[in-house]
Amino acid sequence: MGRAIRRDGSSTVRLETAARAEGSAAGQRIRRRPANEKEDQMRQIREWGKFSMGALVLLALVGSATTAFAESLQELYKRICSAVAVVRVPGEVGSGVLIDGEGHVITAYHVVRATGEVTVEFHGKGRIPARVVRTDPAADLALLRAERIPFGVTPVRLGDSEKTEVADPVFVIGAPLGLSYSVTTGIVSSRRNSRTLYGSMGRGELFQTDAAINPGNSGGPMFNMRGEVVGIVSHILTKGGGSEGLGFAVTSNSARRLLLEDDGFWSGTEAVPVRDELARLLNAPQAEALLVQKVAPNSPAAVLGLKGGVREIVWDDERILIGGDILLSVNGIEFRDENEDAIRRSMARYPREGSLAVRVLRGGKIVDLSARNKGRPPQAP
Repeated sequence: MGRAIRRDGSSTVRLETAARAEGSAAGQRIRRRPANEKEDQMRQIREWGKFSMGALVLLALVGSATTAFAESLQELYKRICSAVAVVRVPGEVGSGVLIDGEGHVITAYHVVRATGEVTVEFHGKGRIPARVVRTDPAADLALLRAERIPFGVTPVRLGDSEKTEVADPVFVIGAPLGLSYSVTTGIVSSRRNSRTLYGSMGRGELFQTDAAINPGNSGGPMFNMRGEVVGIVSHILTKGGGSEGLGFAVTSNSARRLLLEDDGFWSGTEAVPVRDELARLLNAPQAEALLVQKVAPNSPAAVLGLKGGVREIVWDDERILIGGDILLSVNGIEFRDENEDAIRRSMARYPREGSLAVRVLRGGKIVDLSARNKGRPPQAP
């Protein structure tokens, strides 16, 4: 090492000398303005202090916000479980969810159907009579209204299902096999059009989930991790009769549109599609139509004069009723899949414009039914 230093000594000396020279000049400059440097240093310290304090405040705010919104599943359950209802009808137990302060509970249509005796039970609050106010059988949705809301029961928010993405975590609260207020967790596995799954006339959009769903969960809420309802449990696909990770829930946006926003004329009316071979067997004069299954008493459709089926048959592994009206058109628009939105828009104008024309096939003959009112659907006397 000594030799290496000596061999390079001259250059080393020159470098050190240059450094000393620069240091000497710098030292002279510093000595000429020592006060300015101190002021600069103090100013930098003050500015850094302000920045550091601002950063700490920002971090504190972000941390508190994260803590406020990132509730655990246990905390979410405690906050929202009072809104979940056990829905009971003779011979059937399902679930539902309270969505407002007026006692409205959303559940599955197949839980309540056209029955007149319905009760809802909130967490440990006893059974409360309820009535069916709106249904959409094709979407498997029903809207109930409880006679009262018990003290301590708080409704939950119907969220925007469009903001829910595939693989988002979700959880379901319901009464599987009658075991009320059970929680299961999973993810949104996919989005599905109900027509790809239902043999009958499907309406609306579905979330597929791997959260465990069993009989009794039907009509119960599917929540996101903010405690908002993003789906209403409908059904499962299974080979063994139990949960196999293929559960389906009607999206909250579909439920909102079909139960809360549409005009509700078809509420209480159940129908299945008539297409292809079945349409030919029933002598339908067009490729697609709707076969009326049931019409609830005193519903707008009943007042209009629609008739339901009278004889049960099995078609394509499903039980359907024949002998009822076959719906061909409404206000001149044929019942076809691609016309669904046009029919909905036409029906939405009915309460305001006061006229409705429905064409049906009844007993092999075309029958035109019509109604007029002053700003409301036809009502029973």
